[in-house]
Amino acid sequence: MNAITIDDVREAARRLKGHIHRTPVITSRSFDKASGHRVFFKCENLQRAGAFKIRGALNKLLSLTDEERRRGVVGFSSGNHAQGVALAAKLTGASAIILMPTDAPASKLAATRGYGAEVVFYDRQTEDREARAKDLVAKTGRILVPPYDDPAIMAGQGTAALELLEEVPDLDALLTPMGGGGLMAGCSTVATALRPTVKIYGVEADTANDTYLSFRKGERVSIAPPPTIADGIRNLSPGVLTFPINKQNVTDVLLVSDKEIEEAVRFLLLRAKILVEPTGAVPAAALLAGKLPMPKSSRVGVVLSGGNIDPALLADILSRS
Repeated sequence: MNAITIDDVREAARRLKGHIHRTPVITSRSFDKASGHRVFFKCENLQRAGAFKIRGALNKLLSLTDEERRRGVVGFSSGNHAQGVALAAKLTGASAIILMPTDAPASKLAATRGYGAEVVFYDRQTEDREARAKDLVAKTGRILVPPYDDPAIMAGQGTAALELLEEVPDLDALLTPMGGGGLMAGCSTVATALRPTVKIYGVEADTANDTYLSFRKGERVSIAPPPTIADGIRNLSPGVLTFPINKQNVTDVLLVSDKEIEEAVRFLLLRAKILVEPTGAVPAAALLAGKLPMPKSSRVGVVLSGGNIDPALLADILSRS
């Protein structure tokens, strides 16, 4: 039984209307030529707070009661969900405490504080962030806004695919990055409902391959904290709620190296003129590296999930070309 339906996503879209950007769908002839496919980029790098995460976070907060919002919220994230929750709280008049890892990108930390949230740090290597967050909720009476394992979050994220398929209904494939699986759970729910023939691929960094391994085993697998440049998908295991949905809807999970991710960041910026963070470039990397097991010239939708790249990291990536 799926945790969400296409109707949940449509309801989320109605809630979010007027509060977030309907991001553009962009094409690039140079990218099409390099990848061999006809690619349609859903540019969530141009979304409010720089990533798709505001969709789920704001849908969650808008679905709370006034009394729940007054109690405030708690989130945990390495960056984009932190910013999404912080902005959603600001837009709905709630206060927010966000748990962030000590090694969170400086720009994401600054942005989260800039939206008015209080930041509490945890050590990614030694502490369980979810346990810390639940402890905060127990002590403060706030509402937990998890990054992916929540029906309202998944439904909100799915609105990205709803918009994409309204503009480009005849896709042969849909690709998104795979972290905890909330974006994919929402998007795959929409894609299977509106376009049953579409092939759906999640993409992970090869060192952050928890979903890939979980797909192979048929159950959730945990890995050690992964060393990848794609900080938004450094999950240790797929979500409890997201994994069954993705296992049912997703064709397969593809893997790319950090070098391939960097190449995609460079290509998207220098050739397509789109600034995307490493996590957001992961599905584009799979296409450029020829990892998509589909006929050439397939019509492929790609969610570029975010654009919040640290300036120093961007300079480093560009200097290595």
